[in-house]
Order: sequence, then C-alpha cells, then structure tokens
Amino acid sequence: GYSCYLSLKEPEGRILKNGDEILVQVCQEALKSKVPRVSTDLNLTGKYMVLTSGKKELGISSKLDIKTKKELKSWITPHLGEHTGVIVRTKAGTADKEEILSEMNALCQRLDLIHAKGRTRTCYSLIEKADPFYIHALRDLPTEDLENVVTDIPEIYSEITEYAKRYHCDDLSKIRLYDDPNFPLYKLFSLEHALEEATKEKVWLKSGGFLMIQQTEAFVAIDVNSGKYTGKKHSSDTYRKINLEAAKEIARQLRLRNLYGIILIDFINMENSSDRDELLSRLSDYVKTDSIKTQVIDMTKLQITEVTRKKTRKSLSEQITALKNAKEDIRV
Repeated sequence: GYSCYLSLKEPEGRILKNGDEILVQVCQEALKSKVPRVSTDLNLTGKYMVLTSGKKELGISSKLDIKTKKELKSWITPHLGEHTGVIVRTKAGTADKEEILSEMNALCQRLDLIHAKGRTRTCYSLIEKADPFYIHALRDLPTEDLENVVTDIPEIYSEITEYAKRYHCDDLSKIRLYDDPNFPLYKLFSLEHALEEATKEKVWLKSGGFLMIQQTEAFVAIDVNSGKYTGKKHSSDTYRKINLEAAKEIARQLRLRNLYGIILIDFINMENSSDRDELLSRLSDYVKTDSIKTQVIDMTKLQITEVTRKKTRKSLSEQITALKNAKEDIRV
C-alpha cells in the first residue's frame, strides 16, 4: 500500500476505524512534497458529463445559456439514479440527446462494475486505471480546435484511435502515425527547443517587455517588466499596453507550463483605476478558455493580482525533473 490523504469529512455518515477497507479514487496525484489525495466520492468523466457518487444532484456548466440548460435538465433528470449525481460539461451543449443519454448509461454501468469489483477484491487492489494524459487531452479539447493528432509511438496511436472510434468518430481522420526514421518527430516540431522555452524564467513579449516566471514551493510569482518597449517612456498608455499584452501571454503560459495553486502577478503599476479594472476583466476573459478551473481573485492595494488555478497534475517543470531523476536512477 501507499500513503495517501483522505479528508476526515469522508466518508459521510461513517466513522472510520483502524482496519476498515473502503473504496477510494485518487483525485489528485502527489504534488511536490504532498502525498496523493484520495476520495470516497467516485467521479467518472466522459465527453459530455461527469458521473459522481458523492453529490447526488444535477449540475450544469455555467458556460451554457439558460435555454440549453433547461433543455439538458429536462433530458437528464428522469434518468438520474438514486445514488448518483451528474455534472453536465460544456460540450453537451452541442451534442445530440441520444449521444448524451448513451454516455450517461455507459458511465452508470461502469460505476456499477467498479462497485461490484470493489466488494470482491482484496485490499490495495487496483480496480480501474485512469486514462493516460493524452486521452484526457483529446477528451477535453474542443473538437473545433483540433487540427491533427500526431504520434510516432504505435502503442499510443492504437490507444488514441480506439478511443476516437468510441467517442470521436469525426476525429479519426485527424489521427496519424508518424513514421520517418531519418527525421524524428521531435526534430520536425523542434520539441527540444519548445520545452526549453517553456521552462525558462524569462518570457519575451512582442512589445519588448518581458515576464519573469518563478515557481516556488508555496506559490508562483510572475513579474511584468517594460524591458525594451519602444513606445513613449513613463506614459500610462505604455504601461496599459504592456500589461494587456502580458495578461494574454500569462494565461497562455499557465496552460503551457501547467502552473497551479496560488499565482501572484506583479503587473506594472497603473495610476488609473479604470485601466486596472480593464486589465482584471481582460485577464479573466483570457483564463476562461482554460480547461482547468482558473480564477482571477482580485488586485491588492500593492497592485499584486491574485489568481488561483486548480491542482490536477504536476507542472511541466516538475514532470521534466521527475523524468530526469528516473533516468539517473536507471543509470545507478
């Protein structure tokens, strides 16, 4: 067995005793010095919804309009189970009723199977393995944004193709296996350079300004600097333009680097309160496109902008470090 964290609030209505065996799901992998977090609230994520054994109610994405929400509620409510809840995802807004209900039925059957296995397996058994990150990415990416899925690993190609056959029939033509031993895929897309750029502390902006991104144990600090900006120096409009450009790039870097937790952004100070309000509004709009929950909290009196991004998996730099350490362990 492995050490994990389970909240004392779980499971509801039951006092745990030493030696009890319970069915849990890893809801957050080990991050930094923290052990994996587990929950007795089992969540099964599909393309259109999340089936949960915890919150036994119907929730619908806030990104959908009122008319769509009412329509989805009328479809799904009659099919809700007594011991399960459903959280409807944004993608359901453009799906057919049959597709949505079919997925709901499949998720319910899967949950029943998990419970059945859990009652008969010995302690520390793996009941179901989570999908790999590339399947998660394919599932969560908006279909209209998907151009191509390219891999040079046959096993991954087979997994993605099989998944697409089950859930994304229209995407099958976009998936291809790259096979050119004379020119590897990582060279074709300059992946080594891209990874190097995505882990550097300094990020240049088109205006000549730059960001300094530093990930600490407690939080992520991002500093915005005017740098080589060629506009009029010390003008409020100059700082406004740099900050707005920085806000868009920061939202991109949060996704690219998979930064999480508390994020503190030190934009260039602006005297005009309307400029500060505009900056917060634009930053909020930029982070809304993130598939991982990201919130712009506020700007402090010292003009430090507070942002939070949900912890899901290791950041890019942590993944690279872990991979390097694993390679070193093999050498030893």
